[in-house]
Amino acid sequence: MSFFLPYAKGDRYDFRRTHQFVIGPKRGRNARVGERLRHATRKATIDARAMSSNHFITVDAWRAGGSHFDFRGHRVFYRRGGSGTPLLLTHGYPTSSWDYHKVWSALTDRYDVIVPDMLGFGLSDKPIGHRYSLYEQTDLHCELLQRLDVHSVHVLCHDYGVTVGQELLARFAEGHGPAIRSMAFLNGGLFPETHRPRPIQRLLASPLGPLVTRLSTEVRFRLSMRETFGPNTQPTDDELRQLYALVERADGKRALADLISYMEERKVHRERWVGAFVSTKVPMRIINGSLDPVSGAHMVDRLLELRPSTDVVRLEVGHYPQVEAPERVLAAYLPFVESVDAAAGIRPET
Repeated sequence: MSFFLPYAKGDRYDFRRTHQFVIGPKRGRNARVGERLRHATRKATIDARAMSSNHFITVDAWRAGGSHFDFRGHRVFYRRGGSGTPLLLTHGYPTSSWDYHKVWSALTDRYDVIVPDMLGFGLSDKPIGHRYSLYEQTDLHCELLQRLDVHSVHVLCHDYGVTVGQELLARFAEGHGPAIRSMAFLNGGLFPETHRPRPIQRLLASPLGPLVTRLSTEVRFRLSMRETFGPNTQPTDDELRQLYALVERADGKRALADLISYMEERKVHRERWVGAFVSTKVPMRIINGSLDPVSGAHMVDRLLELRPSTDVVRLEVGHYPQVEAPERVLAAYLPFVESVDAAAGIRPET
């Protein structure tokens, strides 16, 4: 049974026997739970809009607010801000931690937020010819948390970073790595069979990849990025300019063909990563931009076939919900993570 509740114009909640809510048509306890949920959703939407969801932080300011650490001989950029329960963010391909700049202030108002630029991305080193791996990228996150003396985290993942989240779940189930308090996934290829790479990604993954990176231009990058955003939530020219600057920095375009190996890696390790997702008991929420051609509504359909109890929030945006509709992402995410903390007896920072 599925119920779709008003969330924001054009959006909907999809609750299918979730771990948090059971909502039915009968009066009584279920009706009271449903009414409390509707109230909490309206309040969270108002609160999120009142926070810093539309704050634009330039790349220069983002860099100035960050630090670096050494990871296996490479210089890795990260940002940390706020206080309270630790919250780890993971970013996507081909972008960086800057993808979270519009929700940064709202999240750091309540949590101790940590996000690195993975190796090969953004403001971190981009070694050419390196054998990039999602296992190594997960190691990077784990080492950063260890250095910061953080042993238990909420996790919010996007795109390339959703597989880092799945590997963190696998390690947690095995009894090592950080303890995972909750896991939330934005758009990303949770299942290799539903991932629909863009034409440029297919070219980068082919033997022509190195040539494609040399011939690619900012104009082509802009067009490709716009295709993944929703029709009514397109990025500004300034956002695209700064996104491209982060990709191009430190000869980063050349690294794109090396990094694209993640698509094949997901297929090879599907049993481990999909298995960790399907079997986990960690509280989980999916916040999905349904209009995403890469991992939108079709991915959620497959998800609910494999894990019908999953808690899903659908937004009428594209592949980058935290960029396209930051206030709606906050209104979907904050009540979820606060409910997990409340169940553990932890009060949010105010």
